[in-house]
Amino acid sequence: MAVPEGQFEAGRSLGFNYIQTMFHIIIPQMVKNVLPALCNEFIVLIKETSIAGYIGITDLTKAGDLIRGRTFSAFLPLFGVAAIYLLLVLVLTYLVGKLERRLRANER
Repeated sequence: MAVPEGQFEAGRSLGFNYIQTMFHIIIPQMVKNVLPALCNEFIVLIKETSIAGYIGITDLTKAGDLIRGRTFSAFLPLFGVAAIYLLLVLVLTYLVGKLERRLRANER
């Protein structure tokens, strides 16, 4: 829906069949439009795994709780877990920004 109908018609006028038109013209434009949203959704899912740890799924937050229970250190494991999540999100945000700049540079 984000790719104009004229792009499909242009591919057909060049002699491409349906599969060739989709593969060479429509899908590259679609990926350029969809990829930033998918990457941002991936970052949101990583942030939400910390909530899933309290439900019962063993993840980074649950592991921090287990360490806290064994060492009786109240805040240090939680600060470590928060630092790891922050590092993950910052790295992924940087990579998504770099990807978006690269895709935007190809538009010019």
